[in-house]
Amino acid sequence: MNLQHFQRFQSIYASVLLCAYVLINNTVNATTQIMEAQREGALTFLMWEPFVWEYSSALSTLLIFPILIWFLRHLSFNWQNITASLGMYFGASIIFSVLHVGIMVGVRKFIYLLNDGSYNFGLSWFELIYEYQKDAISFVFFIVLIKVYQYVVQQLLGEASSIEESEQQTASTINRLLVKKLGKEFIIKIEDVDWLESSGNYVNLHIGSRIYPLRATLTALSKQLEVQGFCRIHRSHGVKLDKVESITALPSGDSEIKLTTGKVLNLSRRYKEQFKLQLK
Repeated sequence: MNLQHFQRFQSIYASVLLCAYVLINNTVNATTQIMEAQREGALTFLMWEPFVWEYSSALSTLLIFPILIWFLRHLSFNWQNITASLGMYFGASIIFSVLHVGIMVGVRKFIYLLNDGSYNFGLSWFELIYEYQKDAISFVFFIVLIKVYQYVVQQLLGEASSIEESEQQTASTINRLLVKKLGKEFIIKIEDVDWLESSGNYVNLHIGSRIYPLRATLTALSKQLEVQGFCRIHRSHGVKLDKVESITALPSGDSEIKLTTGKVLNLSRRYKEQFKLQLK
């Protein structure tokens, strides 16, 4: 699996892994309930019921998961103000539990209704506290799971981040990037970058045969790096003008740009005028 493919479909891979984990875990839980009941002598429920109980919980968790990711992305834990952060995350865990129980019970009632039955969850304080305890553990577990996954992906991809040379540095004066990969840190210079490639939520910085992913959009990064001699030439590509060796017109109206590294990129008609202006 190459880097660009993984970057482009990273969210799909993560979703498949999450669904597989939840499905396997809840299937094991359902079969365990059946086995324990059989060991005690007789089933007090129908064979399909434990699967409804477990899968409704799984479905509820999967539906809530995007909200949890949004929460972590926009309201990260502030270690400088631990008390406020703990209070915020405690409140989020309660919302997580309420949503989980609400969706889960709704699904169960619907399925029982389809089977001419009725489902009674029993909304007592004891039951709600019991469910919250389980959901709070799941809440913490999924947060840890997300953070570990993000860390592992970052280490494997070698994700780059801007180095602030001074407090006055702005995004338009990016000169160096810090890359963390497999426990190592090293610095790359923007002036060494040959070309830029959009790949999902990343922009890949190409230096020779090496690739360094930066979490950004090609539109924003191209504008930031214009003053350093970069130009966007395609909806998916940008180049360092100093690295351009030759330009070949194509019958379609587009052109091909050959870099000093031998790499050939497409110059789209949409960006041709802008490219010519920046060459002057």
